[in-house]
Amino acid sequence: MSPAMSPAMSPAIPPKFLKRPSVLTFLRKALRPLAGAAALVALWAGAASAETVIRFGHPGVGAEQRAFSHGDPTTYARARELIEKEFANDKDVKIEWTFFRGAGPALNESVASGQLDFFLLGDLPAIVGRARGLKHKFIFATQRNNPIFLAVPANSDIAKVEDVKGRKVALFKGTNLQNATDRILALHGLSEKDVRFINLDANAAVAALSSGNVDAVFGGQEYLPLAARGVVKIVYTTKNDDPTLGRNSSYFVTEKFAAEHPELTQRVVTTFIKAARFISLDENREEAFEAWALSGLPKETFATNFEGVRLSHIVNPLIDDYVVARYKEQAAAAKEYGLLKGDPDIDHWFDRSYLDKALKDLALEDFWSTHDAKGKIVTRGRIDQKASN
Repeated sequence: MSPAMSPAMSPAIPPKFLKRPSVLTFLRKALRPLAGAAALVALWAGAASAETVIRFGHPGVGAEQRAFSHGDPTTYARARELIEKEFANDKDVKIEWTFFRGAGPALNESVASGQLDFFLLGDLPAIVGRARGLKHKFIFATQRNNPIFLAVPANSDIAKVEDVKGRKVALFKGTNLQNATDRILALHGLSEKDVRFINLDANAAVAALSSGNVDAVFGGQEYLPLAARGVVKIVYTTKNDDPTLGRNSSYFVTEKFAAEHPELTQRVVTTFIKAARFISLDENREEAFEAWALSGLPKETFATNFEGVRLSHIVNPLIDDYVVARYKEQAAAAKEYGLLKGDPDIDHWFDRSYLDKALKDLALEDFWSTHDAKGKIVTRGRIDQKASN
């Protein structure tokens, strides 16, 4: 049996044979369906290339790696699929969400490689990315004064911030928690050099604290369920301390996406501002907690975290003097601690145009209060006027 012939070994069709009219007619008829199929493939490829994918990123994941988080309007919008509903009739728009266990540093890497369009970041990782040349716009605030807690084992002798001197303390470095913790320490007569910090993400820190491998941890509301079960105790919170403490985060869009899709950018921002208004209303507080519970944290956690605090004060999206001051303050602190190699251009970072249009279109221009650099109300918004009546 002769060996199978490769394409290079296949006998050629004689040119004279191809010139016969009957053969040409046969070939045209035989290839016509293939030409039609090729045209359909080309048409489909063109349609596919016209599709716009809006890629959203969030610095954190829910319990058991759930693609949900909590605490701000964008995570509420994610839980209730408000962005998906906004673009439901746009057949050429696709929505993608990515939640990063590595928090801000991991998200920054994704931004640097061009894999995200919109994203939430805490102040420190956003500033670090800005200083390293990442091209994005600061478009609205998502959280301000989000409480920080100092959690310790239930049998610990640590009773206040000053007691962590010389102790092993878990801290997720490179996130907005780091600079916020540095400010807490400074206001209580300590610095990072006085503490034996161990760099652990939130999930690892919870395990380390529960097992006694660290003496304390600075973190957020993820420690409240443990405190409710008596596993740890909360010995300090920023809620009763200086009003400039707590964590701050904001939302960003890449300059590239905003330039290529200004209308889509505006629709995204307007949808998030609608969510901010909704959860700012006291009558929707429980609904916000239920939506955030998709992250895996019990609804009661949010009730405890925001006890005595109105959500409208936390999710206020305005880029006022308070927000600007916090980012300038954090940039200076990050440089002092050697976390920045360059100077981030803070003043030209803020783009209020999308927020301003959303506020105007939704008749919310005087809805939230504006604050000065120290957190004092300058102009009282309708939401706060309503509460004081």
